[in-house]
Amino acid sequence: MATLAPHQPAEFTHWSDHRIDDADLAHIPGEGGWPVVGNTFRMLADPHAFTRRMVDTYGRVYKTKAFGGWQVALIGADANELLLFDRGKNFSSEQGWGPILDKLFPRGLMLMDFDHHRADRRALSIAFKPEPMRHYSGSLNRGIARQVEAWGTGDMRFYPSIKELTLDLAADSFIGIEWGPEADKINRAFIDMVQAAVAPVRHPLPFTQMKRGVDGRKFLVEYFTRETHRRRAEGGGQDMFSQFATATHEDGSLMPVDEVVDHMNFLMMAAHDTITSSATSLVWLLAKHPEWQEKLRQEVEAVTGGPDANGKPRDLAYEDLGKLELTEMAFKEALRMIPPVPSTPRRALREFEYGGYRIPAGTHVGINAHFVHHEEEHWDNPWSFDPLHFTPDKVKARHKYAWVPFGGGAHMCLGLHFAYMQVKILMAQLLPRYRIELVGGDPEWQAWPIPKPKDGLQIRLEAL
Repeated sequence: MATLAPHQPAEFTHWSDHRIDDADLAHIPGEGGWPVVGNTFRMLADPHAFTRRMVDTYGRVYKTKAFGGWQVALIGADANELLLFDRGKNFSSEQGWGPILDKLFPRGLMLMDFDHHRADRRALSIAFKPEPMRHYSGSLNRGIARQVEAWGTGDMRFYPSIKELTLDLAADSFIGIEWGPEADKINRAFIDMVQAAVAPVRHPLPFTQMKRGVDGRKFLVEYFTRETHRRRAEGGGQDMFSQFATATHEDGSLMPVDEVVDHMNFLMMAAHDTITSSATSLVWLLAKHPEWQEKLRQEVEAVTGGPDANGKPRDLAYEDLGKLELTEMAFKEALRMIPPVPSTPRRALREFEYGGYRIPAGTHVGINAHFVHHEEEHWDNPWSFDPLHFTPDKVKARHKYAWVPFGGGAHMCLGLHFAYMQVKILMAQLLPRYRIELVGGDPEWQAWPIPKPKDGLQIRLEAL
């Protein structure tokens, strides 16, 4: 377990303050890797194998050099709880994500700490209250039904198809508009920004991925700034952007426009790419396990009442979302096996001890959800797809932080219920129409920055 040094004010205001050097961490086992680049390329090539090797070699607390500096990994459910719950406000999310996202998603909700984070989270939470969520559910049903029917039968690459659909859904539910000619530019900007987050070259030099990411951010900032001013002038609206644009703090003041833009930029990225990844992993696993695919299909039809008079699937009512219990368990299992955020960084604001090691203030530390999600200590047959891992009795008996795809503590994902809703509606529209089959065997998955199948996930849809 962990112990902390006596409480003291945070010593650092930016992630680049007081860089940890070799001597600071000499007592912690691990390795620095190659000159200049450290272990960056080894981690990017196969992060899960890299973590397993480091744990096997050095134990559950180890150091490694990557992305320009030293990091200390803390592996296990207890470590997840220590960093995510953070009772004593000892770990900075802003300074943890800073080296990765500072040039791309500054001031996103995930990059805020303590009182500032609490105030902005409270203001933004209005977008996830029941009435806006009910509005989103109607938009999601319409958009998903239209596109899933358009897919038709035959072979397809699921990942790019669902990525396009989630962007369209974000346009409707988040911004309340139909995308025009700017759609491709917006999509390209998001892709460039996410890929730049783990680019080995961390400066926006010409022709680098980081330069493309920074340019993508510039484009989106200009777009969302125009839209924020327009929404404030028009007032009202149930879409997420209108809710953000008119959100107020406890004193009644409007959030500054540039902060609205940064929050919208970050949440669009988070909703777009993480839902794309998690929906893809669920469809892949259901294609591999037709018995579970059929169980979910039967549950959906029992809840929605089966096809309508025209033989088409009925919409999933907002009030019925909670009734898809097996579907939710299957989705949670997909998130366990392929968490869309495989690891989470923080920065220690004061010295602490964990696993028998003293870790100095200023150290960049991180936890690994993917590793813990596959530990036999918490999961029977951890490499097998089994939604029954999430029966109420098993959840109750398990360490609360053994499953953390949405993070935890004060930084628990603000949009997690939106994610559940979108995936449940996708299943309600997809499964009654088609039988999903895998084409060409299991795909190879790219693990970072957000997991995706390298071949786009080749599947076949057969009409039922």
